[in-house]
Amino acid sequence: MLKSLVTIFFLLLFSTGIIAQSKTEKKIIKLLHDQDASWNKGDIETFMTTYWNNDSLMFIGKSGVTYGWNNTLNNYKKGYPNTEAMGKLNFNLIQIKKLSRKYYHVTGKWHLTRTVGDLQGHFTLLLKKIKGKWLIIADHSS
Repeated sequence: MLKSLVTIFFLLLFSTGIIAQSKTEKKIIKLLHDQDASWNKGDIETFMTTYWNNDSLMFIGKSGVTYGWNNTLNNYKKGYPNTEAMGKLNFNLIQIKKLSRKYYHVTGKWHLTRTVGDLQGHFTLLLKKIKGKWLIIADHSS
């Protein structure tokens, strides 16, 4: 009997976590899944569709601050010129936090598995709902 109650407790706890996830959080998780899927296909252009295509996009990385969608795309292409350099990307989400109806903050870890040596770090993203679509407007990856 106790084993059944413990099993039911964990099932309820697990299902509550799924139910508690908002529709927006699910969209953001899908956005990140789409990002890693595009990256893992070697498709940087599709990967970049999750970013705000605007000169005000801000990306902060090991080389400092980059402004603009095109500059960010060019930096990705320069830093990851081929699929061997790109490797396979995996995200581990730490937190998705609603700031307002139009803004979310996401914190997580990233890991690239590569034959030329793995890379990993953390990221924070600021997402904004623009014209009905959630887009990354600021990315700090280190």
